[in-house]
Amino acid sequence: MFKSDQSSSIDWASKTIKYLWMAFFGGLVCFILFVWLVSINFLGLFGSLPDFKALENPDSELASELYSADGVLLGTFARENRSPVSYEELAPNLVQALISTEDERFEEHSGIDLIAMLRVFVKSILLGQDSGGGSTLSQQTAKNLFKTRTDASAGILSNIPGLRMLIIKTKEWIVATQLEKAYTKNEILTLYLNTSEFGSNAFGIKTASKTFFNKDPKDLSVQESAVLVGLFKAPTYYSPVFNPENSLRRRNTVLSQMVKNDFLTEAEYDSISQLPIELDYRVQNQNQGLATYFREIVKADLIKWAKENLKSDGSAYDIFGDGLKIYVTLDSRMQRYAEEAMREHMTELQKAFYQEMGDRDPWIDESWQVIPDFLETAVKRTERYRILKERYGDQTDSINYKLNEKKEMRVFSWEGERDTLMSTMDSLAYYKKFLQAGFLSMDPHTGHIKAWVGGMDHKYFKFDHVKQGKRQPGSTFKPFVYAAAIENGYSPCYSVIDQPVEVYIPGQPAWSPSNADGKFSYEKMTIRKAMAQSINSVTAYMMKKLSPKIVIETARRLGITSDLEEVPSLALGVNDVSIFEMVGAFGTFVNKGEHTTPYYIDRIEDKNGNVIQQFTPKKRPAMSEEHAYLMTYMLRGGFEEESGTSQGVPWTLREGNELGGKTGTTQNASDGWYMGLSKDLVSGTWVGGDDRAIHFRSWSAGQGSKTARPIWVKYMTKVYADPSLGYTKGPFPRPERPLSIEIDCDKYEQESQRFADFDYDAKKNDF
Repeated sequence: MFKSDQSSSIDWASKTIKYLWMAFFGGLVCFILFVWLVSINFLGLFGSLPDFKALENPDSELASELYSADGVLLGTFARENRSPVSYEELAPNLVQALISTEDERFEEHSGIDLIAMLRVFVKSILLGQDSGGGSTLSQQTAKNLFKTRTDASAGILSNIPGLRMLIIKTKEWIVATQLEKAYTKNEILTLYLNTSEFGSNAFGIKTASKTFFNKDPKDLSVQESAVLVGLFKAPTYYSPVFNPENSLRRRNTVLSQMVKNDFLTEAEYDSISQLPIELDYRVQNQNQGLATYFREIVKADLIKWAKENLKSDGSAYDIFGDGLKIYVTLDSRMQRYAEEAMREHMTELQKAFYQEMGDRDPWIDESWQVIPDFLETAVKRTERYRILKERYGDQTDSINYKLNEKKEMRVFSWEGERDTLMSTMDSLAYYKKFLQAGFLSMDPHTGHIKAWVGGMDHKYFKFDHVKQGKRQPGSTFKPFVYAAAIENGYSPCYSVIDQPVEVYIPGQPAWSPSNADGKFSYEKMTIRKAMAQSINSVTAYMMKKLSPKIVIETARRLGITSDLEEVPSLALGVNDVSIFEMVGAFGTFVNKGEHTTPYYIDRIEDKNGNVIQQFTPKKRPAMSEEHAYLMTYMLRGGFEEESGTSQGVPWTLREGNELGGKTGTTQNASDGWYMGLSKDLVSGTWVGGDDRAIHFRSWSAGQGSKTARPIWVKYMTKVYADPSLGYTKGPFPRPERPLSIEIDCDKYEQESQRFADFDYDAKKNDF
């Protein structure tokens, strides 16, 4: 009986083992079959997998990068802020931290870590303990690159709970093994770092390094690398910005893993783990960094370019995902100097504006009276009012209630952002009281834009005052009148009396401008001195001699493209123009009469460094070399003639140097301008209120020599102080041939009086 029972037990055990082996092999066969079915997406049940071509050329979105002429990254254009790096650009301690924490056997497996999978099965499934996911870096790279967990790759069976995750994991196993065949270990590791998310709008290790530490990946310290690797577990929960205690704890966990894998010693761990996390946190966006206004202009140009140009395969360029490299003419050092110059001056100018304003509102009419209902009219042009109008229709009480409802907000100030409590109307009144400004600097010989400051702060003031904005140039338009005179045979020594001038137009009252101070000196002066002192009567007289038609034709050739009215008052700058046009036009004088359209995009490369398009500046002859030089001589008058409007420029800039300049101030001082020229740089500045009705109450306080010129002075001082830029003082280039027009005024008076004309009878000029 005993033997029979023993025999039965042996048979039962033998059968059990047999069934277990059968189950194991059956399960293995089923699993292999399942993997094969997933790999071919049988009947569309499992969802698609990337083909081999996609594996060889993974298509992850890459930010397009904008580089200055001196090789500085100015910004990126992206949906996901991601810029790739090579393996050689990674710090060794970053690689060690990553492998230690995310995949200890990365160098040993071929995409699937069976030991890690067994650990997960035993601890997580059988024992219910958290033992991590068990995914290798290759699997995580597959997930990042090919979006294996999105609906785009889902199949019919993907909606079944439990089975969905098994299908996803299987896909990642398959892709991981294929990646291991297509790439080296270093390449896979680099792909992973380039495609991972770190939080704070940072995608990829390069952007993350810049965002959290303002460093390149190769310059990361051990503790900084550990912080970034720690973010892979949960970017928000372990964020050093939003959850610093969690980040510190996670960093030290990463460091302990490095000790475990012999990348750090215990002594090094003890030392480093005690260090605080020191950030240089800079979330990259279009409101921060250098040249914020310029970057928006370039982005608009690139979008237009992408619509007009196609890739070789006929597909469209995507500036937000193709990883293009755009090289521009801007110099990051000069851009920084320009931004500093504007901030330094506008901070002080705004204080002066507030002081003069006192308790009064700055929006005033021609009678210097506050404009009633100015804000009520202005608010109707805002997006906030449009939204309220759509919501409440003609219910003005509801609209007004919402417009005057106070709420917490952060506002701009020259002392830094501040939190406050304001209504929409309060905010509108607050911002309307700020003066605005724009600045542009160009190399006149190449047309290269070197600095572009479209406004004071792009976060709070989006409007670009360099190219988008147009305002009356006032007296900065006068050089075009004198350029027409020079081209028509007048010498800078030609003399006119400063006295009232009447210009008659059929069917209209006579035009007779006064000078800025309302007085006439009745002095006989050269036109060079008249332009230097910005005498309106002399300019009006020359306009009468020439005609508006000739002046417009001259301005057009020099580069002014805005609409110009054929009226005598054009001489005093009554038609709106942009800084962009003015700088290009004045550059013609320095560039020996050749006009070069201001030019700022040099070339575009694809993500592999292949040049897609090389841009060239548009050049054309606009005036003779002699006439161009005579205009630089005329513009030097502001510095060299008695009472010239550039006499206030410091001697440190003028010493050993030839400079040209022209101030401009419109009626009621709504707009202040300054155009400054050296042998190598032409720059333009505008300062004024957001609305033409907003200005200094006194003309003297709002004139261009006080509002705009100081920005140019500060900028040029900084440029000359930096020898690395290569800009030196010196004379404007002289024509090779002797001048045919006399500029020695004593000789001019002695040799010829044929251009003297002081007949101010009531002779009518028909325009």
